[in-house]
Amino acid sequence: MGSTMAKAMYVPKESQQKQGSQGASGRPRDGKRKMVAQNKKARHDYAIIDTYEAGLVLTGTEVKSLRQGRASLADGFVQIDGGEAWLHNAHIPEYSQGTWTNHTVRRKRKLLLHREEIDKLASKSEETGHTIVPLALYFKDGRAKAEIALARGKKEYDKRQTLREKQDRRESDRAIAAAKRRQRGQ
Repeated sequence: MGSTMAKAMYVPKESQQKQGSQGASGRPRDGKRKMVAQNKKARHDYAIIDTYEAGLVLTGTEVKSLRQGRASLADGFVQIDGGEAWLHNAHIPEYSQGTWTNHTVRRKRKLLLHREEIDKLASKSEETGHTIVPLALYFKDGRAKAEIALARGKKEYDKRQTLREKQDRRESDRAIAAAKRRQRGQ
C-alpha cells in the first residue's frame, strides 16, 4: 500500500494504562503529595491519636497563593460547628497578582469530610484534653487537601521526654554511621 498509511503497533497488555487511572485533565493520577505547609509545632505540643485527610473549600486566589507555596498553619485549629468541620486561623497570604477579588487572609475555611468522620471527631473532641489540629496543607492529584489530626495535649515532661528520645536516636544513628565509615576505611 502507500507510505501514508500508519501501521498498527502491538502494545503488551501489562504496559497499557487502565481506563480509570487518569484524571479529568488527562494526567495520570499517581497520588503524590506536593507539600505546601506543615505544622511541626502541633506534633511537638500534641500526642497524635488519629489522622484524617480532608478536602478544602477555597476561592481562586487562595488556590493560586497555595500553588506558590505560601501558607502557615502555626495558629490553626479545627472546630466542628453545625455538623460541619471548619479550619480556623490558617494563614494563606493574599495572591500577589490578585485584584479586588483577593481573599481574606485568616478567614475560616470549610473542610470536606464524610459524615461518619465528622461525627466521630465531634464526639472525641468533646472529651477532656482532646482537640483537632491541622498538620499539613498539600496538593494531591491537583486538589488542595488538609491533613488534620485528633490529638491530646502533651504535658511539659512529655515534651522533654520526646525531645530526649529524638536526641538519643540521632546520636545512636551518628555512632552507627561513624562505625560503618571506619569499617569501610580499613
